[in-house]
Amino acid sequence: MDPLDFSIWALFERATLTVKVVMVLLVAASIWSWAIIIQKHLGFAGARRRFRSFDSSFWSGTPLDRLFDKIGDRPGNAGERIFVAGMGEWQKSQDAQGGAIPGAVTRIDRSMDVAIAREAERLNDGLSFLATVGATAPFVGLFGTVWGIKHAFEQIALQGSTNLTVVAPGIAEALLATALGLAAAIPAVIFYNKLTADSARLVGNYEVFADEFATLLSRDLEA
Repeated sequence: MDPLDFSIWALFERATLTVKVVMVLLVAASIWSWAIIIQKHLGFAGARRRFRSFDSSFWSGTPLDRLFDKIGDRPGNAGERIFVAGMGEWQKSQDAQGGAIPGAVTRIDRSMDVAIAREAERLNDGLSFLATVGATAPFVGLFGTVWGIKHAFEQIALQGSTNLTVVAPGIAEALLATALGLAAAIPAVIFYNKLTADSARLVGNYEVFADEFATLLSRDLEA
């Protein structure tokens, strides 16, 4: 290999084993981060679409009992799961004469809150990895840079020369680790913030629906 070849692959080949390990870890973290970003983006878009569809069905005027029987025990999206949780508790909160058992409204609210918490956990699954990459990748890259610069100074000492042909390759190899760390961290931070905001908006929609649904059920119970 030409020692003056400054292509990315040439820099990787000339790097020490420690710096190579750092580079491989950063590239793997970047690829995994992008896989999570794409998967979450598609998943959130599908969740919004399915929730709008269910919300339209809910407010279409169909009797709640009929909608509950139609969904059955296999709800297919977040809105249906929250609805099934509330309706299931509503049916359990009626006595044999059709009256409401005391504390029914509270139990219905708690059931839907638990369902919403599970949906939030499902939405946020994987986002912690993006946060970890965004927070640690620059420091991992910096570690590789420091190690590479140490190796460059060792070469200077061994060869007894500060000529650029001796110094430049080692410094370039070291800086490549920092560049890879930033390349992994910047998208991870940007999309972590975006996906976290998208998740919060979805959970907010679920909470609004649960409040409206609980209001309807409480009216029926009071009646």
